[in-house]
Amino acid sequence: MTPPTRHLSATGFATLLLIAFMMGANHVAARLAFNHGVDVATAVTFRSAITALVVGVIVAWNRVPIRLTARHKKALPAIGLLIGVQSLCLYSAVARLPVALALLAFNTYPLWTALWARLFYGHRPERAVLLAMPVMLVGLALALDVFGAASGLGAAGQWGRIGAGVAFALTAAATFGIALVVTQHEASDLDGRVRTASTMGIVGLLALAAVTAQGGPHLPTAALGWVGLGALTFLYGTAFTIMFTVLPKLGVVGNSAIMNVEPVFALLLAWAILGQTIAPVQVAGALVVVGTVVWLGMRKR
Repeated sequence: MTPPTRHLSATGFATLLLIAFMMGANHVAARLAFNHGVDVATAVTFRSAITALVVGVIVAWNRVPIRLTARHKKALPAIGLLIGVQSLCLYSAVARLPVALALLAFNTYPLWTALWARLFYGHRPERAVLLAMPVMLVGLALALDVFGAASGLGAAGQWGRIGAGVAFALTAAATFGIALVVTQHEASDLDGRVRTASTMGIVGLLALAAVTAQGGPHLPTAALGWVGLGALTFLYGTAFTIMFTVLPKLGVVGNSAIMNVEPVFALLLAWAILGQTIAPVQVAGALVVVGTVVWLGMRKR
């Protein structure tokens, strides 16, 4: 994770919140599309291909130099494949769980990042991460209602309902954690726009292969499905465009911890648009998870 900007202007703060809102809305739009005939692979193909095109145009327009070392040439395909798995798994979780809960389970990625950094590069986890780990896990347990108290289903019934979705979300978090570690150690010196264009291109190809394997795209069966598919593509692509065009001019780090409030926006939007609700104790758990992740990102190093 990247240290936050020390002096964040009001405009910078508002822009980061806008990106978080758009990323949360992207997942709500995805669920709307899934509810009307679109499958995960089709959604990821549309989203990634358009985003790769947009970021590629930004790279070309700004004449960003592309100087790939042998290390970059090995790392970029691996990062693309990892983000491809992460994208497919996260959308699979969104298709099965309330959107906010899928994103909360995914937000455990800082813990996975610390684990992979230790295993692959011998980095000892920071004390803050060790302190945050049990807090985040307790918050996640409350948010997911792991004992089925809020749902009244009991533990077995609750896990029968959420188990597959949680597994997809945690797999997404784990693969994203690996991707972050590989990026930090093998490709951090490469321009972020080039990395993103490469990654989204590979993700699009991976998703397209999945679409081909299933016999073709599963397109919307109703007008609302087209709205969802169009919205998720527009929101995701626009968020990345803002990240690489507006934020640098404001002197703001693109992956600032402030953007981890995304699940809060997703919770509100999913309630307003999809009618999804969760129990008060789950909301409390959600706030614990989000607060812990934001604290991890904003602490002084």
